[in-house]
Amino acid sequence: MTILVTGATGTVGRHVVGELVQAGRRVRALTRNPVRADLPAGVEVVAGDLTVTDSLVPALDGVTAVHLITFGGDDYGSLRNGQEIVELAVKAGVRKVTVLGGWDEGTLEPAVRTCDLDWTFLQMTEFMANALQWAEAVRTEGTVREPFADATTAMVHEADIAAVAARALVEEGHAGKTYGLTGPERLSTRDKVRLIGEAIGREIRFVELTEEQAREKMAAEGQPEEMIEFLVNVFGNVPEEPNIVNSTVETVTGRPARTFAQWAAEHAGAFRA
Repeated sequence: MTILVTGATGTVGRHVVGELVQAGRRVRALTRNPVRADLPAGVEVVAGDLTVTDSLVPALDGVTAVHLITFGGDDYGSLRNGQEIVELAVKAGVRKVTVLGGWDEGTLEPAVRTCDLDWTFLQMTEFMANALQWAEAVRTEGTVREPFADATTAMVHEADIAAVAARALVEEGHAGKTYGLTGPERLSTRDKVRLIGEAIGREIRFVELTEEQAREKMAAEGQPEEMIEFLVNVFGNVPEEPNIVNSTVETVTGRPARTFAQWAAEHAGAFRA
């Protein structure tokens, strides 16, 4: 049984590969740049791009289960070729898929829902790894500048998302389910900065930006206007339902979801000068 992991060098995909290797499964990893993949020994690394349907044909050969993501390309936009990907997977003999969704539903999720594959959808709130965007500023200035200091999210550890995905790929009982994945607590932006400071043993200064200042900062960093609008809308008015803390990670994996304090301790090196 070969399992294909798409987005295998990404924030979650790398962990999915690791979970499956640890479970003793045969893993094929799809990446646009195999030379730089740096994945565990024994993983078959193949070149391919989810946005280029024909590039997936050899990657799907002999595969019975696939971890899919709904976004791709340089801009991480929603896939426009979801129906074609699903048709290829079915033709190749794939029986089971997990689908890690983004903020926007593109063409992949509807195509999966209406096919004959055993599917499991994974929906998360905010990645804990998003905090890495502050690493350079913390290292060089000891400061984080962000708007909406008291907006709270139930951010989830990327390794927990991967653990749920791996269970759904190798176990029965997950077909037709949509798992909303959260961490064990809701934290504000101010809380996250404080916990990173505790992890590195250094107080980090937090400066709250106005919405206008935040827009200017993101524009100066090269963020496109639609992304700026999206981020301001999401964090200025955090959606309630996806951020209700749940126990799904523990139910599926048998262990509690990791805390942000744990994540910060694991990544402390990225924030140290």
